[in-house]
Amino acid sequence: MASEHESAAVLTGGPAAATSGAPRAAGIAKSLALVAAVALLPFAIPVNIATEIVIFGLFAMSTNLLIGTAGLYSFGQAAFFGVGGYAAGYLAVHGLAPLPVVLLAAALAAGLMALVIGGFSIRRTGIYFMMLTFAFNQLVYYIAYSWHSVTGGEDGLAGIKRLPLDLPLVGRLGFDNHLAFYALAAAIFLAGMAALRRIVDSPFGMVLAAARLNPRRTASLGYPVHQAQLLAFVLAGAIAGIAGALFGMLYRIMPIDSVHWVSSAYVVFMVLIGGTRSMLGPVIGAAIFIWLQGLFSLVWARWPLLLGLFVIVVMLFLPGGVLDLAGRARQAARRVWSRP
Repeated sequence: MASEHESAAVLTGGPAAATSGAPRAAGIAKSLALVAAVALLPFAIPVNIATEIVIFGLFAMSTNLLIGTAGLYSFGQAAFFGVGGYAAGYLAVHGLAPLPVVLLAAALAAGLMALVIGGFSIRRTGIYFMMLTFAFNQLVYYIAYSWHSVTGGEDGLAGIKRLPLDLPLVGRLGFDNHLAFYALAAAIFLAGMAALRRIVDSPFGMVLAAARLNPRRTASLGYPVHQAQLLAFVLAGAIAGIAGALFGMLYRIMPIDSVHWVSSAYVVFMVLIGGTRSMLGPVIGAAIFIWLQGLFSLVWARWPLLLGLFVIVVMLFLPGGVLDLAGRARQAARRVWSRP
């Protein structure tokens, strides 16, 4: 466990706190570069793959709010992804609500589920927290498997429509076109990234970071550690629900596998592959995971074994994720260029 001084430094804006002194111009330049990269992505790779990357990038970023910021390794995030997808899909299939309401319903349903599960789990730590979230995930999976009239059971919820969006002064925007739907998913992805960045850099995010380092010390300073962790769990669940809603609309079906605990493990792998120290890390991890999933499935029918070996290699030799390797390369380049 980290020292008391580390947690106090985070709370007081010390060395471990967010980089508030970074030049504003550099931050704006990075944001513009990210927007440009997201805009160009569907022209560089198949548009459906690009859409998957932004959807699972959003899912992975929400999971990293728990892992990277709060230090909570949840193996139940697929439950919220699936609940959001089923809630949105059911409303879309039956034409019960417009697109904004459908997405809001996905967030609320997943957030409420996260509130219930988090209420039972959040006061546990380490392996006990992981096992509780895993158990609740499987409970949700078996409910979805059995509730055929709502979820479609083992066949999944099919016939999900990509609902149009009515905007004042603009009119109706349809998303049946793959590129148009990518634009919708990318806009939600960028909005989610901005919101998560604000959360992480806020006093609330600093409490989560301090509690990750030393929960007892943080609580002794008067901060509501468990309440903050529960709120983070709910926020992560709600954002995962929105990602699930977009996934269901992308393929017009919400498969039962999306609620399985294996999907929870996959999103944790995405976070660990990319790295937990940066908001961009989980997105890079999601892109690498999706690419490797497609590549390994062409090489061998038992491709999950290859994927597991890759994750093991990353954990052993790049514990900070792929972005950590990029950071090491930059440092090495600076040392080379700084030599007389």
